[in-house]
Amino acid sequence: MTERRIIAETQRLVLRNWLDSDRDLFREINADPKVMEFFPFRRSHEEADAFLGRLNAMIGDNGMGFYAVALKPEDEPLGFCGLSYANMPSVFPQETVEIGWRLATRFWGHGYATEAASALLALAFEEKEIEAVVSFAVAENHRSTAVMRRLGMHRVPSLDFDHPRVPDTHPHLKQHVVYAVTCDEWKRSKADGTAPA
Repeated sequence: MTERRIIAETQRLVLRNWLDSDRDLFREINADPKVMEFFPFRRSHEEADAFLGRLNAMIGDNGMGFYAVALKPEDEPLGFCGLSYANMPSVFPQETVEIGWRLATRFWGHGYATEAASALLALAFEEKEIEAVVSFAVAENHRSTAVMRRLGMHRVPSLDFDHPRVPDTHPHLKQHVVYAVTCDEWKRSKADGTAPA
């Protein structure tokens, strides 16, 4: 893989491209039944390695992609967080940008997902001038929707949808709820001090 390249930094975290040394962590995430509880599949080591290669190939100079999240100062990988086009034309307009995250279970409960995602919202709205960002999850995935609320995102019930890539064999995972925040909303929350640091 490529040499280390930092996309964003926070007080505790670095968001960067993926390194060969991240492979075991990425395999762990993709095989963990708790992490993947709301997904209709688990990935083998080979499938996880291939997916990791695709994620690294997605990372560009435009601030889009799913980046490795690593803990300072050791650069220990925790999981990933990123901005990407939603790429579901039957659900969202083509230009819709989503934010998403996934961390290994041993790093849950420390605010890392909120911290990393907040840095990417700043990138989206301050540097990339994206008009709005959405996030979505299975309706019962309360951990993820709690992060969305902490980020200042609000529920948009009119956008809720059945995920087109979830097979009929997993009907309980089809329904997804949608949260969103606009650039103006985010800037107002930052100005009044309610945006997450």
